[in-house]
Order: sequence, then structure tokens, then C-alpha cells
Amino acid sequence: MAEPLINNYGPEIPRQIADQIKAVDASFQDQAFIKTALIGYEKLSLMERGQQIAKSLETYLPADYEEAIGILVASMGPRLERDMGNGMAPFIYLPHSFYIANYGLNHFEASMQAIYQLTKRFTGEFCIRPFLEQHTQATLERLHLWAEDECHYVRRLASEGPRPRLPWASHLPAFKKDPSPVLALLEKLKDDPELYVRRSVANNLNDIGKDHPKLLLATTKSWLKGADKNRLWLIRHALRSLVKQSHPKALEQLGYGQTPQVEITQVSFTPKTIKLGEAVELSFELHSKSKQAQKLLIDFCVYFVKANATSSGKVFKLKTLTLPGNSAEILKKKISFAKINTRKHYPGEHLVELLINGKSHPLGSFLVHI
Repeated sequence: MAEPLINNYGPEIPRQIADQIKAVDASFQDQAFIKTALIGYEKLSLMERGQQIAKSLETYLPADYEEAIGILVASMGPRLERDMGNGMAPFIYLPHSFYIANYGLNHFEASMQAIYQLTKRFTGEFCIRPFLEQHTQATLERLHLWAEDECHYVRRLASEGPRPRLPWASHLPAFKKDPSPVLALLEKLKDDPELYVRRSVANNLNDIGKDHPKLLLATTKSWLKGADKNRLWLIRHALRSLVKQSHPKALEQLGYGQTPQVEITQVSFTPKTIKLGEAVELSFELHSKSKQAQKLLIDFCVYFVKANATSSGKVFKLKTLTLPGNSAEILKKKISFAKINTRKHYPGEHLVELLINGKSHPLGSFLVHI
């Protein structure tokens, strides 16, 4: 199980920030800042820690915001060298993001310049959202400029910042109601050369589809025209939530609209009974009942038992394949009941079904006990 992020966000964080600021502003009261930032620190959540450090920055940086943000930007280290695999290192700038969001709304240009620099080192997606709400048109105009920036971290912000349902952030009600301003940005970014940017575009579209599935499908349908392999990947990723819901038009767009002609045999759960924390292996044979090759998208749904003894289904990807006519393939998948942060497991009978091109095929069940 992955270690909680907060475990790597201890008292050393405000101390590191203090050292960075002291290096560019000798008058900064670093010890007083650290002492204030660490009041009750151990009891706070990750985001609460970031907010408390930001409040302490406001106390000990100059009262003039534009002077203060200049010092804060000057104190930041070099830009990121890679998109992924940076661990918790960029999170040292989480308080900087909160500082801009909390205290910079009346200083638009200075804040935009700070966000521009911040997103090259961490992300500006959290702090730009209050500007989208209070300075909507001006911020959208800036994002259109950034969508053409030479730095792909800046271009990514043009997509990630206005996501209607951004994780870890408050939703943007105006864009949930009318996502057309967001789609105008995504049009500029759909063929970005960087996967990091295209992934954000896909995630943004997936957000939009949760409120406007017809609009998402209309967008992806238009984007399919002349699509290369990179845009096809983006479209598949954008449609993932609708695919999990077995939405027929989403499956059709991806080439999985045909009704599968298959038979499922030799279904097994090994072992049939497991304890919480263990895993069960699902295995079955998929037989083609057609003389023609079939393009199949295969997911499976586990109906997890909840605390009140009812069950709730969760869909997982299994495989996409082209099954030759009159052929068979053995498929296997492990279903883990290890402890995770996002779901609590409970004992009981767990039903499983396959979803092949959106069509349900019950497989049976296995037992989980304490």
C-alpha cells in the first residue's frame, strides 16, 4: 500500500521554505515563521498544513502583496525536469499556491506571473481557480495565451486549471453548468505533443462528461475525424467513465458497438474463500461463437459488500482484444482485498460479472471472511 502523502510533509517543510526565503531576503524572520507554522502541526491534514504555512507566510512576508510575492517567487528552486516520478518534492510549494489564492485576488497581474512560475515547479491548478471564479474573462484570456506557451507545464495548466471537477479542489459550478469556455481551451490542446498535456485534456473531458455526456460524445465524435494514434488514446481515456457505464454510443465510437457472440466456460475463483487482506484469482475461457473476428472490450464488475451488508458494483478494466472466429482465449485476473485508502473491505459474498462490449455476463461469486 502506498504511504500516505502526509507522512512526507512533516516539520521539515516549513523549515525548508524558511531557508529558501532567507536566502533571498535576509530580513525574513525565519525562526518566528517556523514556530508559528508548526503550532498544532501534527494534528493537521495535508491541506490544512499547507494552509497554515500559507497563513504564516502572510504574517512574516512584507504586508505589500506584490513585494511579498516577488520574494516568494524568487525563493523557489529550479523548474521540474520530468513530468512524473518527482515524489513529494514539488509539494513544498503547496503553501505558495494557497498564499496566491488567499491573498492575491486583488493583484491579478502579479498573481498571474507568480502562477506562471509556480506551475513550472509544482502546479498552479489549485490557486488559479479562485481567479476563474472572480476574474473569469481575464483568466480565460490568460489561459488561452498559456495554451500556446513553449513550456508544456504551462500548457497543461490551461487544461488542468479549469477542470470542472478537479480532484482535491472545489468544483467550478459555472463550468459544470456551461463547459463551452473550457472546451475552447481543449480544442487548442487536443493534439499537444506532450502526453502530460493530452492526459489532462482527457481528464478534463471526462469531468465534463459526468455532467454533459451528450456534449462529451459530440466532442469526441468530431475529434475522431482525422485522429492520429495520440488523439485516439486521448478519446479512449476521455470516454472511460461512459465505457464503465456501458454507454452504447461511447462503445460504438471506440469500435465496440457490436453485440458479442461468445460463450464463457471454465469459470473459477481460486481460492473460492479468502480472508480480508488476501486475493482471489478469476479465470475463465472465452469462446467465439462467430466465424468472423470480433473486436471486444472486456471489463469486469465486482459487487463489493458494504458496511450495511448491501453490495455496490465497481468496474475494472480487463482486456481489449480481437478474438478470431471460432477461437478461444483463457483470461485471468487477480482481485485483491488488501487494505487501501480509497475503499474499506467487508466480509460476505461478492458477485462478479463480465462486461463484454457493455453486455453483462454473470460469472458467479466468492466469499470473503475475517
